[in-house]
Amino acid sequence: MSESIHRKVKLIVHRPDYDADSQTEYARLSAELMPVVREIARKTLPLLEHETSSEFARHQYYGSKFQADSAVYRDFRNFAKKIPPTDSPSLAVGLRVDESGSMSAYGRLEAAKRAVIAVYEFCQLCHIPVLIYGDTADVSRLEQMSVYAYADSDKTDPGDRYRLTGIRARSNNRDGMALRIIADRLAGFPQQTKLLISISDGQPKAMDDYTGACAIRDMQQTMAEYERRGVTFLAAAIGQDKDVIHQIYGSEKFLDITNLADLPAKLVRIIARYV
Repeated sequence: MSESIHRKVKLIVHRPDYDADSQTEYARLSAELMPVVREIARKTLPLLEHETSSEFARHQYYGSKFQADSAVYRDFRNFAKKIPPTDSPSLAVGLRVDESGSMSAYGRLEAAKRAVIAVYEFCQLCHIPVLIYGDTADVSRLEQMSVYAYADSDKTDPGDRYRLTGIRARSNNRDGMALRIIADRLAGFPQQTKLLISISDGQPKAMDDYTGACAIRDMQQTMAEYERRGVTFLAAAIGQDKDVIHQIYGSEKFLDITNLADLPAKLVRIIARYV
C-alpha cells in the first residue's frame, strides 16, 4: 500500500469466528446449492485431470514425443517430455464481497452468501486455491478499512464454510483498496490463471472524499497494475449502480446479475470456464 492513495488508511484484518447458529445457517443456504455445484464440479474434474497429465516440456534431448518442428534448431533437442502431474490446477480464485450498508436491501446479502458458499464448495471439490474476503470502510477513525478473511488458502480450515455466513451489511466501501489487497495476494500465487471476482451492489464511497472520479480512477489504475501481474478481474453487479460498475470495469469484465437467484450457479460456471 506504500505507493497507493490508501497508504495512510488504518487497516484492520479480521478472522471471523463461527458458532452453532452459523452451521445451521450454512445448512439452510447450501441445501439447494450443492446438487448444482456438484454437477458442475463433476463435469470440470476431468478437465483438471487432463490438464495435469497432458502437459509436455518441449525442446528436450530425450522424451516420449518427437517434435518435428524442433529439428530445425539442429541441437538434437527434438523431443518433448511429459511433465509430472501437479498437485493443484493452474487456477487460483479470489472472491471479494462488498459489505457496505446498502447490501442489506432487496435480498442482496443472502444472494452474496449463497454465491460465496457455492464458489467455496466448488473450489474445494476441484482443489482450486480460493481466497474469500469481505470488506467495509469507516467503522471508526481507528479502523478506516476493515477486511474480513473468511477463507484463505494459506490457512485452510473446514470451518471456513461456516465463517461465510458471517458476511454482513456494515458501512462504506473503499473498493480500490479492497481490490488491491486481494489482487496482491493472488499475484503471488504460482497458478498460471489468477481470477479475482468482485461482488458489489454500488459504486465506491468512503471518507474522506473517496468517491466519484477519484475512486473510479483508483480502481481502474489498480486493475491495470495487477493485470500486468497476471490477475484477471470480473465484477458481479447486483445493485442499483450497475451503470457505474459497468463504467468502472468495462464490458469485458462486467457481469450484470439481474436475477439474484442466478448468482451462485453463474459464478461457479464462469470459474469452471477458466479451468
